[in-house]
Amino acid sequence: MTTGTETFRALHRSRPPGDPLVLPGPWDAASAQVFVAAGFPALATPSAGIAAALGYEDGRTPADEMFAAVARIARAVDVPVSADVEGGYGFAPKELVERLLEAGAVGCNLEDSEGGVLKDPRRHAEWLAEVRGAAGDRLFVNARIDTFLHGAGDPDRTIERAALYVAAGADCVYPILAPVGLLPLLRAGIEGPLNVFARYGEGPSPAELGEGGATRVTFGPGLLHAASDALRVAAARIRG
Repeated sequence: MTTGTETFRALHRSRPPGDPLVLPGPWDAASAQVFVAAGFPALATPSAGIAAALGYEDGRTPADEMFAAVARIARAVDVPVSADVEGGYGFAPKELVERLLEAGAVGCNLEDSEGGVLKDPRRHAEWLAEVRGAAGDRLFVNARIDTFLHGAGDPDRTIERAALYVAAGADCVYPILAPVGLLPLLRAGIEGPLNVFARYGEGPSPAELGEGGATRVTFGPGLLHAASDALRVAAARIRG
């Protein structure tokens, strides 16, 4: 019997140029159901989106509330759900894996910075290897690389970090906020699937990002912001 994780992993394989895996970011069960009804084969929760939906600043959501939100989303749909769990909330790898699996997640985002400071890449790779060891094949690990968010944006350092994380067992790497013009360089230097951040309603389309080298495309909290914009318009109309 094929598991949700196997299905999710298969969605990343052999993606032709211009056809990346597009993963909308639900912030609650209702938004997840909307995305599935639209035909998306899998979802990836954004930590910032869930934080906003729960009334927290990005990075301030208590771990129990984040996992509970992921669990509600996973229960509400019949497609694989990957969860952004930031830096792992200080859990030991085994406990982190158990919490993700209990929530129904098939994968996770794990970032390599803390408090706006990049972690030592070799130590982070060792930690990722422990997560992989605890998870086996049960989770798809997406290793976020924050060199363009909190570092100098050096593509060579990004590629070096990616190599360490892939060697540690990461299934995919995610150089968040990487400039579009650098995607071909990153694609050439990085082994395996490449996650690229897209800005909803502006910039290159997912297909164009795929042509540049993206294997999968995510939007962070962008779709929540779009929904909030629509609610503001509706609220204004109601108020007259």
